Amino acid sequence: MTININATADRLIEAKRTGIPLELLIGSGEPADSPLDALRVAQEVVRRRVREGDRQVGFKLGNIAKAMQEKFRVSEPDYGPLLARQFYPENLRISADEFIAPYVELEPGFVLKSDLGGPNVTAFDVISATDYVVPAIEIIDSRVKNWNIGILDTIADGGSVGGVIVGAQPRRLSEVDLADTHGEVRFDGKVVASGNTSAIYGNPVSAVAWLCRRVAEYGITFKAGDFILPGSCLAAERLHPGTKVTGTFAGWGSVSFEYTAV
Repeated sequence: MTININATADRLIEAKRTGIPLELLIGSGEPADSPLDALRVAQEVVRRRVREGDRQVGFKLGNIAKAMQEKFRVSEPDYGPLLARQFYPENLRISADEFIAPYVELEPGFVLKSDLGGPNVTAFDVISATDYVVPAIEIIDSRVKNWNIGILDTIADGGSVGGVIVGAQPRRLSEVDLADTHGEVRFDGKVVASGNTSAIYGNPVSAVAWLCRRVAEYGITFKAGDFILPGSCLAAERLHPGTKVTGTFAGWGSVSFEYTAV
């Protein structure tokens, strides 16, 4: 392994603090470097945030949809931990000062009622472990300049998570059709992106199972109460200050916020 865990975590934290993106984080790395090495960087960032009073509340999967892989020029999904301070209230203002080059995604968020994990997790295990789902907007944001990232960069950067806004419209899995639900994002009332939950690995339930199996290789499992994001149902859209953002799932509900300059 050639990745310096502590030094790389230092650089990510400083980029977040100053709002100045990094010219290069890891890049293609060395042949011996692996996603596990990159994940250790993200875990070190989380360890420091928790020491400062934050709390890990879940995990995210990203770039599972082909549209997202094409958008950010990556060939496989990324993933990373979610922290409590990354969550914002819906219908309120979020300042552009908190981000570098943010985009928005729309996805269903899963809240677990029981532990879930292991190398053989299936869709029915996810169904059994899910308490409810909520509509969610994820703000993705890279600490690397111009989103010039590879898979090691985005995993080290916590799956390029910036923030999460959850809509208070919980549904049981039996009350929504996650295999075929239309979703769209509107900026100031105008549709700027649309998609279907089927783009999330056929069904977001299957995407969560995929995530469980993938991170089981690193000894990671999820606990009751964890919040899991399975990936966006549509191509992410760049955020610009002075915009009201609304994400809507047909027949289910919406989640909104104001993206402001200050």
